[in-house]
Amino acid sequence: MQKNRRQADYDYIKQVSDSQNFLTERKLIQRIIRLTDIRKEDTVLEIGTGKGHLTEAICQRAGKVCSVEIDRNLLERAKKRLSKFENAELIPGDFMRYRLPEKGNYKVFANIPFFLTTQIVEKLTQGKNAPSDMWLVMEKGAAKRFTGLPRETKKSLELKVRWEMKIVYHFRREDFHPKPSVDSVLAHFSKKAVPDLGEREYRAFKKFVEQGMKYGVMGKGGLLTTRQASAALKRAGLYHAYEDGVTLYIQWLCLFRCYQDMRGRKS
Repeated sequence: MQKNRRQADYDYIKQVSDSQNFLTERKLIQRIIRLTDIRKEDTVLEIGTGKGHLTEAICQRAGKVCSVEIDRNLLERAKKRLSKFENAELIPGDFMRYRLPEKGNYKVFANIPFFLTTQIVEKLTQGKNAPSDMWLVMEKGAAKRFTGLPRETKKSLELKVRWEMKIVYHFRREDFHPKPSVDSVLAHFSKKAVPDLGEREYRAFKKFVEQGMKYGVMGKGGLLTTRQASAALKRAGLYHAYEDGVTLYIQWLCLFRCYQDMRGRKS
């Protein structure tokens, strides 16, 4: 049993290591770091130290950098590059088992393993003390799903209650080594000072979105009639929701509130 567990851990570490695509070109790293608002008073969490090139650039801008790396061989190489930085804390281990800060403000900058994108984003965005800002290098398709491009997804709608998100940089595949087989971008997640919904409403909104995606938000078989949806959007000064299902987050939010009001009146 223990042997099987060790083998599983080894296979997982190898999978993480094999999925890493490194950014090492100095000018490119400086370009994308300048797209952030990381300052000397900031604590920055990095997921995957790699060879230390990104970590080095973050250390030059931040007050403190905590960098988690699962591959001990890479970590030893990075230590040599980063030995001159007193503000760098290199942490051996698996980020998915790493305990996020329980208090205090911090930011995240990371070139994440693509096969763990969803798990990493969920861990960072759903924590009790989520970061104020995150800049994540990720696969372009995943970033579009999170940001709701070209149309909102269940995940993008759930995230937008608490987060502002946008793609701020498009990489070339040649920017990485080894070169990935997919296009990559830098996505910025910024936590809203005040969420659009409280915790109880948020749980109801998630259910509303799930049902709306499955049965339709309006029209025959939908959660609202076309007339109800149109009236709610008009009162809010919003455009009519598209009949083909391409509905903006703000429209989903408006229709959810209309749906909640209707249920409240019925009860």
